[in-house]
Amino acid sequence: MSVTDLPTLNAILNGCATILLVLAYRQIRRGRVDVHRRLMLAAFAVSTLFLLSYVVYHAEAGSVPYEGTGVWRVVYFAILIPHIVLAAVVPPLAIVTLVRGLKRQDARHRAIARITLPIWLFVSVTGVLVYLMLYRM
Repeated sequence: MSVTDLPTLNAILNGCATILLVLAYRQIRRGRVDVHRRLMLAAFAVSTLFLLSYVVYHAEAGSVPYEGTGVWRVVYFAILIPHIVLAAVVPPLAIVTLVRGLKRQDARHRAIARITLPIWLFVSVTGVLVYLMLYRM
């Protein structure tokens, strides 16, 4: 695998994180705490691998400009800007949420998870969209 393969790997990892987050949410809604915990740990691990791969790629390749024009350019930046802002928030939110869950501080975990989950899902999904717009359109 070369550095040029990392954007595809990153999109795959983001997609996997999205699936794991949705599955984990479904499990906690069913009261299956142990399955939820394992799925969330997997989502956190996948997202950590994504972050490492993302940093390596951009350290080597630098910034990749969007080549599209017209309405697609507007759509791209309308997705990219909130993606970047919220992506900076996900790691600390995810860590705090994870720690509270592992410590079984259930009320505090639930309170922050209600904030963390939609942001994390948004970042994961829009990460795949940004990849598609940059590398596949």
